[in-house]
This record gives sequence, C-alpha cells and structure tokens, in this order.
Amino acid sequence: MGLVIAALVPGVLAHAWFFGPGVLVQIALATAFALGFEAAMLKARGKPLRPFLTDLSAPLTAVLFALCIPPLAPWWLAAIGMLAAIVFAKHLFGGLGNNLFNPAMVAVAVVVLAFPRAFTHWLAPAGLEATMGLPGLADSLVAIFTGHLPPPWGWDTLAQATPLDTVRTLGSQGATLAEIRDAPVFGDFGGRGWEWVANFYVLGGLFLLFKRIIPWQVPVATLATVLVLTLPFWLADPDLHPFPLQHVFSGGLVLAAFFIATDPVSGCTTPRGRLVFGAGVALLTLAIRRWGGFPDGVAFAVLLMNCAAPWIDAHTRPRILGEGRPPRQDAPS
Repeated sequence: MGLVIAALVPGVLAHAWFFGPGVLVQIALATAFALGFEAAMLKARGKPLRPFLTDLSAPLTAVLFALCIPPLAPWWLAAIGMLAAIVFAKHLFGGLGNNLFNPAMVAVAVVVLAFPRAFTHWLAPAGLEATMGLPGLADSLVAIFTGHLPPPWGWDTLAQATPLDTVRTLGSQGATLAEIRDAPVFGDFGGRGWEWVANFYVLGGLFLLFKRIIPWQVPVATLATVLVLTLPFWLADPDLHPFPLQHVFSGGLVLAAFFIATDPVSGCTTPRGRLVFGAGVALLTLAIRRWGGFPDGVAFAVLLMNCAAPWIDAHTRPRILGEGRPPRQDAPS
C-alpha cells in the first residue's frame, strides 16, 4: 500500500500544479474521513485498531477517490464518498480482502450519481484559467468549506468543461473533431494539463511494474484494447472519431489502468483473467463515453468488471495436469 501511494505522488503533484492546491485539500479531507470511518467500523466489529489503521488501505482509497473529483468540490462530498467506500463497500463485505467492489470506485459512483452538479465545477488547467490565476490554498479552503469562491473568482469564469465533456457536447452539435480540437483546452494528445498528469501516472505505474507490485496484464490489456478498438474508427473518419491517444490521455483511464483495475481483491487473479478484466474495463469505458450518460465512465466500467471477476477467474484458471482426461481403461480399480 505504501509503495502504491508513493507511486501516485508524481501524478498528485502534477495534478496540483495544473489544477491548484485544492486537490491536496481533497486528499487530506478524504484521508481523515476514511480513517475515521475505518476506526469506527473496526471498533464496532471488535477488531484491533492499530494493525488495520496502519496498513494504509484506507488512505489509498481516499487518495484514489480524491483524484477523481473536482479540486474544489464541497467538503461533504469526501465525507459521503468515504462513508460509501469504507463502511458499505469494505466493512459490510467483511473488511480488507473480502470486498467484491473497488471501494474508491464505489465512492466515485455514489457521488457522481447523487450529486452530478458538483462535477460541473472542474477547473481549467493552469494557463487557461482567468487572468488572476488559480485559487491558492487559502481561497481553495474557503471554496471547499463554504461552497463559494471568494472574489475575484467566480464559477462562471473559473470552471470549465473537461476535454471529454467538450468532445461530447460539441460533437453532439455537429462539430468535427478538427474544429473541436482547436479549443485551447486540448493539448498534443489529450486534454491540456490532463495529458501531463496522465504521463506522471504512467511513470508511477511503471515503477509498480518494476517492483512487481501490480501484474502487467491489466494495464497492458486496458491500454492496448483502447488503442486497438479506436484506431480503425479514427483511420476511417478522423473528423468523427477521436485519435486513439486522445482516449488514453483524457480522463481517468491511465489512473485506472495502473492503480485501480489492478486491485488484487476486486479484480481477477488468473493471468488470462487479468487480460480479460483489463480489456473489459477498456471496452466498457469506451462504450460509456460514446453512448452513456457520463463523459468518462471509468468508475462504472471497473465496477461492472468487478461483478464479472469471479466468473472470469472460474473460466480462465490454469488447468491441472491431467484435468479433463478420461480415465485409462486398463487402470487398476
């Protein structure tokens, strides 16, 4: 758990650089609520506090959740998210190692579905925000705990649609991708700022692969499936279908590929199963982005594949030597 959190640090710092210190506040809030709910549930279940509070599973859930919500989301969003993650998705299933669903993605799904308006307050990346710059730490605290931006900022000037939402909205209005990508919110491949954050998550993911903390099958299958499925459509009509790397470097796909879908508890455990799991996350994410009600469907894709993980493992486990062969006719009885 500690190594996974350490691998997230470059991406977190990049996130704070491009979108302000609010993300650090969200991480602190979510971690505090996660540890509080963890302690309460451990006490209610008669479990010792110290070994479970120090295993870093709750802080890791909090960090992953905080990276998936707007930096200036109201403080109670972290409270509700961690309630859903720690109490319902984790302890009501039996605690660490017994949860069917990824707790962080349960939290994200709950707050997205229950409070969709809070997810309209994504900040423009550094360089695109209003001329006075992004809110500092003090102003971010005011916005998070009061729900109001202090002068001279305002939501109308500071908040901006994400790159995925921009593609979705303008595409539905008949604009071509060439016209859409002229918007300053886009970078070389994905969204401006977002692609750099994703690059740093890749660095952290490669570190985890090098340390053999996560299996290679899940991130490779996830990212490769996205590229393989989107490349033919882009080649056929680049004005209608995004460039494959735009899918990868926009939204939370890279974060999910290395840090979320690789969860050993809620994911698959067999080598072939992990390939199927990663491919399924990619396929469902693309389907939700194209036809679903949310611009980025990573959280829902992971949760749906969590449901299928036991079935996938059951049908992809390695066969035992001799399994399935009929008994020899001349074998002694």
